[in-house]
Amino acid sequence: MSILEIVNTVNDFLVVPATFVFLATALILTVRMKFPQIRAFSHFIRLVRRGVTEKGVNNKTDTINPFHALFTAMATTLGMGNIIGPSIAIITGGPGALFWLLVYAFFGSVTKFTEVVCALHTRVRMPDGHIVGGPMEYLRKVSPLVASWYGVAMLFLMAGWSGLQANTLAGIFAQEAIPHWITGCALALIVLLVLRGGVSRVGYIASKLVPVMSVLYISFALFILLKNPIAFKNALFLVFSNIFSPSAALGGFVGATVCQAIRAGVYKSIFITEAGLGTSSIPHAMADVKVPTDQGILAMFSMGADAFLSLLSGFMVLVTGLWLDCGFSNTLMYEVFKLHSPVMGRFVLMMSIMLFVLTTAIGNCFNGSQAFASFTKNRWMLVYQLFAVGIIFLGSLMSVPLIWSIMDTVLTFVAIPNLIGVLILAYRKPEWFKI
Repeated sequence: MSILEIVNTVNDFLVVPATFVFLATALILTVRMKFPQIRAFSHFIRLVRRGVTEKGVNNKTDTINPFHALFTAMATTLGMGNIIGPSIAIITGGPGALFWLLVYAFFGSVTKFTEVVCALHTRVRMPDGHIVGGPMEYLRKVSPLVASWYGVAMLFLMAGWSGLQANTLAGIFAQEAIPHWITGCALALIVLLVLRGGVSRVGYIASKLVPVMSVLYISFALFILLKNPIAFKNALFLVFSNIFSPSAALGGFVGATVCQAIRAGVYKSIFITEAGLGTSSIPHAMADVKVPTDQGILAMFSMGADAFLSLLSGFMVLVTGLWLDCGFSNTLMYEVFKLHSPVMGRFVLMMSIMLFVLTTAIGNCFNGSQAFASFTKNRWMLVYQLFAVGIIFLGSLMSVPLIWSIMDTVLTFVAIPNLIGVLILAYRKPEWFKI
């Protein structure tokens, strides 16, 4: 058996229980907290208009502005996952997978809210004043052994996800005759330089790039969708007609099942939003915020941006019909943009993708470095940073199906202990989550 076949066998064994745990946790937390993604909307609007009340702690604690923390977290979720994830979900699970992707984003937003609030209540200060927070810390309140398991797995997940970003960018740039190794080297060097600047530099750069790349991509995506309203209407029908009777591009009608559609949609939604993984709570734990639930609400509603971008990407793939012809590919969106605008489309996508990949890779490596800091008391940080950028370079050279399958496997081993932990804390510490 090849490595890909072995990894796929492991994924097939894990898929049903893992998907059930992800969805069940999101639903339980939603009911437990009385649908905060609906009832807290007015509070979210007030936070955006008036700002978040800051705690005003000493700068030496290495905290950052609450909105910089939000943009740093969004930098890891608003990325290649939003562009490539929906197309991979549709190719492997059929058009109905896009529906399940959005379903998990809606209910999983409460999972993210819970993770962020837990991270802020349990963050710790290192002897040098550096703040460390996230799943490694709140899982210690449940079980130190579970926290250690999570931390080790997350070191590889964050580095591997950055490698996946490099893989996608290198695949698209290869269409422009740029060798994979050049793309990998350039991305690794830029990420290393930013990470060496610390959390303040990461937060500042993310706050500047996230809005620019989002507007750039959304504008051109809407242009593609709105210029052909009939095809857009047909794409909508295709999604809803395949929710429970899916047809995947890979394997045709025979291999496509409802479970396959749910798995493809849920797993790609997790990859896109990080809800259930706990990783996005790490930059939020750096926020200088007085009320932890305020930061949790910002995190919860930031998933609306993830869902919207993913919806645009998914519909662009369906409207063009390219999902039926291109096979398992991480360059499908390049073909979509090139088809509708050979010159301008390519330029917009290349610019968007460079910004998306850069911010996501930086955010992922920063999250991984925080887990490393929990183990080492914030020492030897350069060791992890060099490991992470090395994975970025190697990821740019790997085959597409293999790296996606490996990441699905690692994702499961990271998420399960985190989901169990947040459920326990949600019932053990209900006062933390009052809005």
